Amino acid sequence: MKALAGARRSRFAPVLLMLLALLAVGGVYAIAAPTPAAADTSSPDQIAEGQKLFQANCASCHGMSAEGRDGIAPSLIGVGSAAVHFQVSTGRMPMAASAPQAPAKPPQFTAAQTKALAAWVATLGPGPSSPTAEQVDASLGDAANGMLVFRTNCAMCHNAIGAGGALSQGKFAPSLFHTTPQQIYEAMLTGPQSMPVFNDANITPEAKRDVIAFLMEQRADNASPGGANLGAIGPVSEGMWVWIVGMGALIAAAVWIGAKSS
Repeated sequence: MKALAGARRSRFAPVLLMLLALLAVGGVYAIAAPTPAAADTSSPDQIAEGQKLFQANCASCHGMSAEGRDGIAPSLIGVGSAAVHFQVSTGRMPMAASAPQAPAKPPQFTAAQTKALAAWVATLGPGPSSPTAEQVDASLGDAANGMLVFRTNCAMCHNAIGAGGALSQGKFAPSLFHTTPQQIYEAMLTGPQSMPVFNDANITPEAKRDVIAFLMEQRADNASPGGANLGAIGPVSEGMWVWIVGMGALIAAAVWIGAKSS
């Protein structure tokens, strides 16, 4: 007991306690933190095909080894397969012309070629992997929870139901009405262009699937039970309808009543 009491009074005791506390915090974080995505496992033939496609179609901007070029295109080392699949499958890459934002357009590569490109880039360094079929299955998601997650994190740019909207400096949040579930998941995971990254620590994989379920419900035939959705752009079109049609009708009725009474 005397030895223990003497150890507590030692001038090295606070340092030792701090080191033990840091070690404990680091251990807890290592257990609780999301595991970073590793490079995808693909066949050697697929990776070789992806390298050839990249060098023939992408290297002029991103460099032969995807190291990037200052002022032209960023490095792709460590971006993972999810970012490549999103950009290429939506036709945003290869980019047609320099602009504030790369718009979606018909893809220039087939689905197999897109996967090959993503597989090769994934070998350059660990990064977010493309989701599995289960992770993007809307039938397994909770649309009600997805609505809450979407309107908390996404609606300020994409509109309350994903119709899209304008941003500053010539940029815009695109409509999500024709985006595939895999592309929606990959966009949340990688944060393309002006979009923030929603990794698994911010929005869990289950919550991402819930968001997909909510967005898929907006495409159903009964997604607008109140009648015409007026472009699904929210209070702007609804207010214009009220003022032009509603107020216009009231003014016309007042004029007609006044004319009849006179």
